[in-house]
Amino acid sequence: MAHTDRRTMRRVLRREIAGTIGLLTDEHDFRAMRRYRSFTFDDHTTYLQEVEALLRARATQGTVTTVALFDPADYAAFCEETGLDPDRPSSRARFTAELATTGPSVPYDGQPLTDLLPNLVDAAVRQATWEYASTLLARLGACATCGEDIGRAAFTRASELLLRILETSRSGNRHLVCSVSGPPETLLAVLHADDDTEGATQLDEAEALEFTTVLALGLATHHPGGIVMRTSAPGAPDHIYGWRLRGNGVEPLTAGEVFDAYCTDIETGDLIGPESGVDYCEPPDLGDTGPTAPGHHHSGG
Repeated sequence: MAHTDRRTMRRVLRREIAGTIGLLTDEHDFRAMRRYRSFTFDDHTTYLQEVEALLRARATQGTVTTVALFDPADYAAFCEETGLDPDRPSSRARFTAELATTGPSVPYDGQPLTDLLPNLVDAAVRQATWEYASTLLARLGACATCGEDIGRAAFTRASELLLRILETSRSGNRHLVCSVSGPPETLLAVLHADDDTEGATQLDEAEALEFTTVLALGLATHHPGGIVMRTSAPGAPDHIYGWRLRGNGVEPLTAGEVFDAYCTDIETGDLIGPESGVDYCEPPDLGDTGPTAPGHHHSGG
């Protein structure tokens, strides 16, 4: 009887332990792991089916599982740094445990793997964008004139601008995109801001941090960039606004400029028909947030 009780307790405990599964999302990464003899899968499709079956089984038992992106290059570097043998399952388990705290991950809540994969890749892109923008900001150093940390000042300024944009926009669900072009590529950050039942704005902290960092990089380096916001509220047409980055602030786009931006194919330059139920608008006045707003005009080059 005691033995049965112990097994029951163990099963209950297992249900309460959250776990992380490291997932090889594409064929290229899967092939890279096949060089290890202890990695026994031959086929990526079969591998994904097995992972999905495992996730479903854990969910049926009431076990919470997080799915993290398993990068073979990062894994090899981890094994080298820690002195672990990369051709051992225990080493992969150690690396996956590390991913749970440091790497991009998404919770599994019963969705098909075909739905989860794009979300996981998106989380990885977001994290890489934030890390890259943060690194560039940190490298800008101090202002030669005033000694102020350029990156930190730009981040503070970007936070103020984002707050003003959210405060002056109409209530409802807001979808913001910040883009900053410059070598070697254009950086994009997306932020969703939704009002709860009491009218308070709800933000995802990771999204907000990434958005603010990319915006700060644009302000600090004076690279071309802009912000577009789409607001949706029940029973009303969607409103689309835009700003271009200019100096230490933002400059509103006219309704015509917003229309042109939305109704032109980026790849071909061809015109696209406007969406129905959408108003292309000039944004509300943000107050003293333009190019000549107070603050240092650092040039990050």
